[in-house]
Amino acid sequence: MKYLKNIIFSLGIVISVLFVFSFIITILSYFNILNDKVTSVFKMLIPIISVLISGIFMGINSTKKGWLEGLKLGILICILLFLFNLLGLNKFKINQLLFYGILIFTSIVGSIIGISKKNISN
Repeated sequence: MKYLKNIIFSLGIVISVLFVFSFIITILSYFNILNDKVTSVFKMLIPIISVLISGIFMGINSTKKGWLEGLKLGILICILLFLFNLLGLNKFKINQLLFYGILIFTSIVGSIIGISKKNISN
């Protein structure tokens, strides 16, 4: 039950950070403060940052093997993003596979950082 709470909490962090940063970037883009190139860069960075933050929280809440917990979380996030992408009837492209791999790697790194921060504080 505790593991399920950790997963749901980490997914909630991903969704909330995505919404907050996307809202900020949308507002800045709407008022022409940011141009299209900067917006496209942030479009790639926002999911990576949110997955890193959720991986850190997942690592802090796990007991051991942070890389495995990060791998599970990253795969779950990629499956949800893939299903959400299919909901929009977009075709799968090979560069999305690279992006999903980056998200999984970022989740693993975040979880490793989180579990080592937990071990340092103890």
